[in-house]
Amino acid sequence: MAVASTNGPICDPDINLAARMLELLRDATRDGAGVTRAAYGAGEQLAHDMVKEEAVRMGLDVAIDATGNLYVTMRGSDPNAKTVIIGSHMDSVPIGGNYDGAAGVIAGLAVLSGWHRAGFRPRSNVAVMAIRAEESNWFPYSYIGSKGALGLLPSEALDVQRSDTGRSLRDHMFEAGFDPDSVAAGVAHVKTGETLAYIELHIEQGPVLIGADRPVSLVTGIRGSFRYRHARIIGEYAHSGAVPRAFRRDAVSAASELVTRLNAEWVAMEADGADLTFTVGIFSTDPVQHAFSKIAGEVSLSIDVRSHVPDFLEDMHERLTRCARETARKYNVTVELGPKTASQPALMDESILTTFRKSMSDLGLDSFEMASGAGHDAAVFANAGIPTIMLFVRNQNGSHNPDEAMEMDDFRLAINLLAAGVERLVD
Repeated sequence: MAVASTNGPICDPDINLAARMLELLRDATRDGAGVTRAAYGAGEQLAHDMVKEEAVRMGLDVAIDATGNLYVTMRGSDPNAKTVIIGSHMDSVPIGGNYDGAAGVIAGLAVLSGWHRAGFRPRSNVAVMAIRAEESNWFPYSYIGSKGALGLLPSEALDVQRSDTGRSLRDHMFEAGFDPDSVAAGVAHVKTGETLAYIELHIEQGPVLIGADRPVSLVTGIRGSFRYRHARIIGEYAHSGAVPRAFRRDAVSAASELVTRLNAEWVAMEADGADLTFTVGIFSTDPVQHAFSKIAGEVSLSIDVRSHVPDFLEDMHERLTRCARETARKYNVTVELGPKTASQPALMDESILTTFRKSMSDLGLDSFEMASGAGHDAAVFANAGIPTIMLFVRNQNGSHNPDEAMEMDDFRLAINLLAAGVERLVD
């Protein structure tokens, strides 16, 4: 494993603060084996309050926008310089892990605390942003906090209901003391022309860094997607013993072949160098009608395809429609894909990546870069025209579960890289 050299950041980040805050946050939001910090709920608010308390202790500027995002800012020496934002979210999935999202905010605070202790003042403003409602399982809408900060949250999103309370986002915002009317009007707190960069440190949510034995990586892009959440294969229910194969309209056989063919298309595209993932997360017959001795007349399935290259998404979609058409003909079934949803890929800023590559080299860290398969608030900032990058920290056991296992030694290296890279940006 690579280790950091003595060519570190100008000021040592406050690693002890980071470790203490993560421990306190886990203890305060523990829910059985994991943690729960519901968007616009008590756990998320407690996390924001912890960050605010540390900011006040350091004498930093504190602001809260109409959406409820928190900004902790160290003012720079040049009043005309643009702001660097270090951000991530503080909410979690139900009974999730302690590091997903929160590690990025706390890493930024550790950098500011190190500067504060050393008496260092950057040329540009540097703000740590604690973002609301990134986890869409609470409200079925992606990136509420970051879109709200940029004035990009549609007014109809305020009507979506929280999964556990059944109450609208508007009600939850208003109850927490925020301003949903300003959000609906598209009032932006973060201005693209005033922002030098958005940087997000996050645990990796897969096994790539574990497999490569690397503690940290730069992220080159965030995969976009197209999804069919409610696809159906419709055939005909019939007796399992009485209908020969030639007369069957078997939805299970058709659905199985469709998935197998799509997986083969994925393998072929990957062999040609395409960055792509293909997943069927739902595959089920109707429990009301299925039976041991019946040919299944319907299968429900979901289709999730992701890539950070739009051309690859378009190519896979063409393959999907062709495979669906040919499968329907072969098995005499109907393939209904249903409504399509999509998200835009986001590419990280090459200039800032170059800056952080230099800092990686200075720290003695082996160069490693990868795309993010999961979505992050960074995608919203990048697609809004703000130069953006992400850093990944090695983390065992995936995320969105209580077994997230980021090592503090890896976190220390990642925070040092964050600090060194930001110091280059604000020099």
